[in-house]
Amino acid sequence: MKVIGIIPARYGSTRLEGKPLKDICGKPMIQMVVEAAQRAELLDQVYVATDDRRILSAVEQFGGQARLTSPEHNTGTDRVAEVAAGLEADIVVNVQGDEPLFNPAMIDEVVRPFLNEPDLPMSTLCVPILEEDKLNSPHVVKVVFDQNGYALYFSRSLIPYPRKKMDFPVYEHLGLYAYRKDFLMRYVQIPQTPLEKIESLEQLRVLESGYRLKVTASAYPYEGLSVDTLEDLEKVRQIVRAQMEG
Repeated sequence: MKVIGIIPARYGSTRLEGKPLKDICGKPMIQMVVEAAQRAELLDQVYVATDDRRILSAVEQFGGQARLTSPEHNTGTDRVAEVAAGLEADIVVNVQGDEPLFNPAMIDEVVRPFLNEPDLPMSTLCVPILEEDKLNSPHVVKVVFDQNGYALYFSRSLIPYPRKKMDFPVYEHLGLYAYRKDFLMRYVQIPQTPLEKIESLEQLRVLESGYRLKVTASAYPYEGLSVDTLEDLEKVRQIVRAQMEG
């Protein structure tokens, strides 16, 4: 089974233009993401999918593999699918391009369910929510799943709702996805679905279209430090500096 990772990297971010090329202690951010993904045990190859020749050039300069995509894509998933269509692969992992400190072992966790389930179309990860302020934040996506680990629903609202006072786990969905390549090609052809539009969560298209989506609770802590602003970028730089000095 051949497994490839594809990192969508767009130049024109509204809050931080040229984000993938921002320097983090001597390396562009996209290089940190590529090098982290390459440390995953179950990935055979890593590619960057980008709409900009500056990013393409930067990736090639540090020895990475990149493909130029259409600038018209609405989502990173569409960008990943365009590149995956031209590559030989059984499983495609969509790796977030703005989380340079992510744990590569999480890629292995999202791929592993395919080893045991030959008919599984798609897989993703979650972690328990431990901070109370996250429970009602619409920026934190929650997921509930059945007793076999298949997603029942994703929401920006608190799910399940505690109708009776009781201790119960609430899980945050992580935006790391793995797909069988043939399913990914089908998925990007499906029109947006009603719940997907209401919640602005594209993974709901999978459930509304009747497909199974495996959810694995990660064994690793999740910092959730994505780079969306200059402040986020400076936080990452401080962490990396401390790691280098330590």
